[in-house]
Amino acid sequence: QVQLVESGGGLVQPGGSLRLSCVASGSIFSIYNIGWYRQAPGKQRELVAVIRSGGSTNYADSVKGRFTISGDNARNTVYLQMNSLKPEDTAVYYCNVWPTPRSWGQGTQVTVSS
Repeated sequence: QVQLVESGGGLVQPGGSLRLSCVASGSIFSIYNIGWYRQAPGKQRELVAVIRSGGSTNYADSVKGRFTISGDNARNTVYLQMNSLKPEDTAVYYCNVWPTPRSWGQGTQVTVSS
């Protein structure tokens, strides 16, 4: 059973930065690809970034150049460093297995507002 817990969200001004963390219940990152997803109010959940078990990464066009996904296998943690945040980045952010997500956790709220 894969269990992932997100944290690190908060309120930040436009142009600011946040780092989200996704902690796994075990050593899964060497096996599974992990994605960061987000869901804004009234919108469908979308994939923001993915890190494959081999370490390669991909990003949605909307965050390319601003967000960085990385993994720390020793800490069973995947991070999402978010820079130059925009109001349109406001959403609940989730991590999950990619491309076939398992059950969704609580997520972590990111609000970008002045």
